[in-house]
This record gives sequence, structure tokens and C-alpha cells, in this order.
Amino acid sequence: MSARVSISQITTVSAPFAADLDAYRAAGADGIGIWEFKLAEDSLERFRESGLAAATAVPAVPSILPLPLMEGPEDPEDRIEAICAGIRRLAPFDPPCVLFLTGPGEDRTAILDGLRAIADEGKRSGVRVVLEPIQREFAHLWTIVSSLDEAAALIAESGADVGLMYDTWHLWREPLEQIERHRDRIYGVHVADWREPTRHTNDRILPGDGAIEFGPILEALRWDGLFDLEIFSAEELAGSLWRDEPRDVALQGVEKLGKVLSSPSQQP
Repeated sequence: MSARVSISQITTVSAPFAADLDAYRAAGADGIGIWEFKLAEDSLERFRESGLAAATAVPAVPSILPLPLMEGPEDPEDRIEAICAGIRRLAPFDPPCVLFLTGPGEDRTAILDGLRAIADEGKRSGVRVVLEPIQREFAHLWTIVSSLDEAAALIAESGADVGLMYDTWHLWREPLEQIERHRDRIYGVHVADWREPTRHTNDRILPGDGAIEFGPILEALRWDGLFDLEIFSAEELAGSLWRDEPRDVALQGVEKLGKVLSSPSQQP
């Protein structure tokens, strides 16, 4: 069976939910990574009519501790409740998982409490929840964990039933042995390429256009779910994909990701 491709909605950040469904379907994508902030009253009905599958979903408040670059509540308890509310809102779309971040900071107690509360909500809502490690260069903006090993250790400390998210842009320089150790706990895969040099925390490019060697990563993952294209691309940067027409980005993204996944050099 050929690899299945989806597009995470942040990739076409300026387009509304309904336009994303049309663009992704027209591009030949198999699924959509749903972002809560894009949901409208009719989104669930439109999604079900689209024939697209749900990939990893993202709540409107995505981290336990505040994020310097995103608006949201300051109090971790308010943020945890917002994440839990997001899980409940996203559950009817039947995503394979809902991701969240720790956020940066020193309040480890809040993070551990958050892991447990989020895991409990995932269980009640019938949705897996996953912690996403963020790569080290920009970790101070997003997280206290930057590898699968670090994320797994934090989860073990909490005792919570939380899985892991693998993102090529964040983890491509981490040892592949970590994938082997944690493969069975990876419930979602995001894909983007690394621009060299990278100018900003939001400076991703389409697969095959950058520095990442995808073959060994794909071989280690042995992933049979949706490969979810996720592009952050700050508009103030030259060549930003967020400046481009969303339908064009979707079309190019599916094409390039498909080539990466189907290349003989990328096959196990």
C-alpha cells in the first residue's frame, strides 16, 4: 500500500476550514490535520462530507505553560482546561491523536499535573494524546523537552498515559536509536524540511527542498499512518510559503511529499 499524505492546516494558515478541505482534496491529499482555531459551526459536517481522514489534531491553546509567540491564558491551570476543552471539541473528528507541548519555563509541577489531566481527558474523550518534542535551537520558545528520550522520561515521571509525536523538522538531528526505542508510542508524524540556514522558528520548507535525509528516518519509523505535512513559514521572511496561494502550497506539498515517500532511496 502506498504511503498516505495529509496536510496540517497551519500549512495554509490564511485559509478558512472549508477552503482547506477543498484545496487538500483537489491536491490529492488523503487527510487533514485539524487545528481547533480554524473550526466553524459547520466544520464537522463539511469534514465528514469531504471524504478526507483526520490526521493529528491541535488545540487552540497548545501548551501547558505560556508561549512567548502565541496569545493565550497565563495561568497553567487555565491553559490545561483549554487543552482539555480542545480535546473534547476535536474528538468528534476522530483524529488518531491530539498533540500538545509543555511550553517553556521552570514550573515542572504544573507540567506534570498537566500531563496527567490531559491524559485523563484523552481517555474520557476516547482520543490519544501525544507530547511533541521541539528541536533544541528554538526550544526556549516552546518546550522543556527536545527529543523522544526526554519526552518519554517526562511522561514516565508523570505516570500519565501519553504518547509521542514525531516531527521531522524538530527531530531529524536526534539519534535514530530513539525512534527504535519509542516507535510503539509514536501516534502521529509531521513532515517538513529544514532550510539551511534556518532564519526563524517558523521557517520550514517543503520536503525534498532542504537538508533532511528522509530515508533513514522513514526506515526507522516504519510508519503506516498519515504523513502530515506541517509548514510554519513566517510571512516576513523572503520565500515564505505562507505568502503563497494556499491551493498552490497544498498542491506542491502533496507532490513533493509524495516524491519523498515514494523514492526508492526512502524505502525500508
